[in-house]
Amino acid sequence: MFSGVRSIPDVVDVLELGGGDGPALVIEVPHGATGDWEFNVVASQLRGAVPDDLIAFFHVNTDAGAAELGLAIGQRVLASRAPDSALPSGPAFTRVVVVRCRIPRTFIDCNRVLGASGAAYRAGGVTPGVAPWITDEADHDALLARYAAYQTVAQAAIDGASASGGRALLLHTYAPRSVDVQVSLDIVRDLRAAYANPEQWPLRPQIDVIHRDPDGVATLNPAAMRALTNALTDAGYTYAEGETYPLHPVTMAHAHVTRHPGQVACLEVRRDLLTAQFVPFRQVQIDAERVARVADPLARWLTAIW
Repeated sequence: MFSGVRSIPDVVDVLELGGGDGPALVIEVPHGATGDWEFNVVASQLRGAVPDDLIAFFHVNTDAGAAELGLAIGQRVLASRAPDSALPSGPAFTRVVVVRCRIPRTFIDCNRVLGASGAAYRAGGVTPGVAPWITDEADHDALLARYAAYQTVAQAAIDGASASGGRALLLHTYAPRSVDVQVSLDIVRDLRAAYANPEQWPLRPQIDVIHRDPDGVATLNPAAMRALTNALTDAGYTYAEGETYPLHPVTMAHAHVTRHPGQVACLEVRRDLLTAQFVPFRQVQIDAERVARVADPLARWLTAIW
């Protein structure tokens, strides 16, 4: 395990697969709090009021299935080292470290650079770092302490992977459609109105590779992008390159990618690919077979080229 990379209750879970001192693959899931209980734990600790039925927004906005997908990818990457593996041999990752955030982004977002203006977050097409309903100073300080603890672990893991000659994959999932609703105290009311007719909103790509900054500059090298394209299309998945979001400086993903050029990639996977049925406003059930189908080409890419 890398120095300082350890689980912290209600902040981060760290799972290490494999072992040894060789190259490591770190899979970071910064929006990994997906269960009712995780929302309720934090909500019950807040002194200030939050919008009624805010858990409905939590379930639309959190990255359900990302942690399960990350684990499945890691297991396949390590299995590729077996002599009878069907996966191509590639970088000899001797271990995989899955870093899963347990702080609901409904309150503070661990994939955000805090302190940016509302206009900057909107320019990046992303929700704000601290939710507008966090108005109590003690609540803000408590959430900020958890955020800082998470960032320490995540950065140490990604730095450790880079130093080992390994790589990091920043993994997200998103709701199937791009619903244009601003985060405000009326977020639940506005979301329910928007989802009354979901077909009015554009369908997102099955997989979006978030590797171009706001100026369109690519951060994945062409060979890696070609290999990912081939792996996804061979498996029957459609993909885009930053169609949903740019790799924007208000995100921690941008910070990690620019800190370790060529060693960090960020992906969004459409949530309905990982569930038997996507239903907004409540916790969804992740389908292991669907997860496995998405994990296979991503593991093939990681072991073949990257």
